[in-house]
Amino acid sequence: MRLPLRVLATLRKYRMIPRGGRVMVALSGGPDSVALTLVLRELEGRGGFRLAGLAHVNHGLREAASGDEAFCRALAERIGVPFFVEHVDVRDLARRERRSIEDAGRTARYDFFRRVLHETGAEVAATGHTRDDQAETFLLRLLRGAGARGLAGIHPVAGPVVRPLIEVRRRDVCEYLAERHQAYSEDESNRDRSIPRNRIRQELIPYIERAFSPGIVGILAREADAARLDEAHLALEAIGSAGLIVLRTSGRRTVPLASGGASPVPAADVAAVEIDADGLASLSQAVASRVARLALSILAPDRFVGFDHVEAVLALASAGGGRASLPGQQAVRRRDIVELVRDPVRGFENSFSQPLSIPGEVLLADQGWVVSAEGAPNRNAGPARQEDPEGRPDATAAGAPALTAEVRADRIVSPLRVRSRQRGDRFQPPGLGGRHKKLQDYLVDRKVPLDERDRLPLVVDGDDRIVWVAGHGVGEDFRVTAPSQGVIFLKARQLGGPG
Repeated sequence: MRLPLRVLATLRKYRMIPRGGRVMVALSGGPDSVALTLVLRELEGRGGFRLAGLAHVNHGLREAASGDEAFCRALAERIGVPFFVEHVDVRDLARRERRSIEDAGRTARYDFFRRVLHETGAEVAATGHTRDDQAETFLLRLLRGAGARGLAGIHPVAGPVVRPLIEVRRRDVCEYLAERHQAYSEDESNRDRSIPRNRIRQELIPYIERAFSPGIVGILAREADAARLDEAHLALEAIGSAGLIVLRTSGRRTVPLASGGASPVPAADVAAVEIDADGLASLSQAVASRVARLALSILAPDRFVGFDHVEAVLALASAGGGRASLPGQQAVRRRDIVELVRDPVRGFENSFSQPLSIPGEVLLADQGWVVSAEGAPNRNAGPARQEDPEGRPDATAAGAPALTAEVRADRIVSPLRVRSRQRGDRFQPPGLGGRHKKLQDYLVDRKVPLDERDRLPLVVDGDDRIVWVAGHGVGEDFRVTAPSQGVIFLKARQLGGPG
């Protein structure tokens, strides 16, 4: 079946564009978005929709960015549709908002798309994600230890964003463009194999296709579809259950969660969250864990909630008493409820937790640190750095001396985060044979001043295990012990040094 007809079938299957609707295409200049633009232009009459325009974001991160913008503008002029462009200094945005460059860029793109939708009156924004993107996302999240929610991958429809190419292979897109002698832009960063998604695309999937299953992309995409359907059902059930057994309290007011997990009481005004312990314990494990996660996100919406945190709440629901220290809050079993209250020692607003991409950088302006991560090359391929598990000054850094460490990539469960210490933190210092030690005791032994301990960055993985205490030690599990091991290079630099 010709590509436009397959896309039309996907549009109708998922009801992506309302009859007579207007669609805006997110155009990067790459093959997927260029093909999507041409296909939707070709389908306008048959599909019962109108192409309202093309939206392009110039992040200013690549030398070729201006050329990409000019290419996209020329394509819009050639096919006769409006062109919308946004120039964003993503590096500056990341610094100002204290987030990674990747996260800042993604946020800037979707904020721009929403504005263009409003300006054009379009109902949806279409992106060029393909079936290959779906398979890569599934594998990437599988390797990071994601549950059903993560394995659901890329949704065909997510609010006003639709993916008309989600059932199309990337090779079919390239064939479609070749038949029309249509040029497109190449992003050189797609060849960077230090980026996990690129390694999956260029190494892992081709290996599986050769050695195990030529149809692995389709298989993985179908698995993502199945996970998405399962997760949608369980999430809906969890929201319904949470509305019955999770309460927010604000002063003397106590209100239940509304549909969708929302509440009339703003998060900042919530004094505590109460969970009916018997009600939570009576739910199936799959639904109960999702209800617990919803409850934990109320007081600390920006904090990472891991498997262990959810398990701690479920354990309290089954027990007769006890308490647990959780991200930004404490959980206490009181008679027939599990009560979540803001951490009385280190309040949520005084702590920090930010995602750290690889490569990426986190600015902790209030704490006076910059923390970064990058994939390091295989050390068999060149001169090895001399490992120092406790971090070492980097004499080449400008300003204050930087501290660096190399950690084993294969031991890390993504994503990485940079956070402040929490009560109950334990660490595996180098030299103790893998034994754990209270982080508080470790910092005392290292003679870290009391007023510096809350500002000290910790790099943790997706299971909230401490990978590196910046400038003090790499966890024993994450130490690089052989030249052949893949590594991640971490760096921390204090602001305000001489320079």
